Amino acid sequence: MIAGKLLQSLCLLLALFTGQGAAAESYRVATYNLNNYFLTATESRAAKSLESLGQIRTNLVALLPDILAVQELSGAAGLKHLQAELKQAGLDLPHVELVTGSDTNICNAVLSRFPIVARRSHTNDSYLSHGRRFRVSRGFAEFDVAVNDRYRLTVIVAHLKSRRTVPEGDEAEMRLHEAMILREKIDARFKADPNANFVVLGDFNDTKDAKPIRALRGRGRSALIDTRPAERNGDNLKPERAVHDPRNVTWTYYYGVEDSYSRVDYILISPGLAKEWVPEETYVLSISNWGLASDHRPIVATFRAAD
Repeated sequence: MIAGKLLQSLCLLLALFTGQGAAAESYRVATYNLNNYFLTATESRAAKSLESLGQIRTNLVALLPDILAVQELSGAAGLKHLQAELKQAGLDLPHVELVTGSDTNICNAVLSRFPIVARRSHTNDSYLSHGRRFRVSRGFAEFDVAVNDRYRLTVIVAHLKSRRTVPEGDEAEMRLHEAMILREKIDARFKADPNANFVVLGDFNDTKDAKPIRALRGRGRSALIDTRPAERNGDNLKPERAVHDPRNVTWTYYYGVEDSYSRVDYILISPGLAKEWVPEETYVLSISNWGLASDHRPIVATFRAAD
């Protein structure tokens, strides 16, 4: 308890020197699947325990995000509760966007320290598969924030179809369709402004080499850059081969059935935003008892607030 309060105090003190509560010279963008942030139980989902809610708060205060994307939130009530919990802990994110798709049980949401100046979220996209029409499960949040009076950022948040098998279709194919629809929206941003600052983040439910992730990242001049947050544990080895990533620890999701760890949560950025990216302040949170909060770990990327 004392150690937790000390950590919180240190984080809040750090905030005074890094932009929280002042005109930001840099800012942090984070994404976190909260694993069913429900305050009361439903027919299919249990309520979060107080201990789990407290660990979520601890994890997020450790990251101090300025823009926070969350998945598996229980609608407006869950968003209001999370916002209040974080504010009480000293992390004030007053500007919000809540988005749902065909799956109305869980939502995507964003909490931001910066004002949201434009909203273009997508809640009714659909696709045809084997003669049937499907809606995108969780919708896509898309909006612009004013980081300061000279710097704007577009944020796109997604939670692609899970890897859980469903009777109505092939989950991998459904996820690929959703990724391709999202890629169309990314291409629209590039067409409007090839140098735009934008970030695409969330739980994409697949690994780097899978078709949905390859489709989402794209190729050529409009390819998104994978920030690949890793643990800050001292690993600094270069990759064995030029085509491989380094062997540092990047997993974000634990799947208990297989006892496996994989990276399914991403922060992808446009080439324009890559010029402001601070790689050394981009990481996956490694903290004691992380799993009390969720089966995912949060990731954060840092950027300079100047073009």
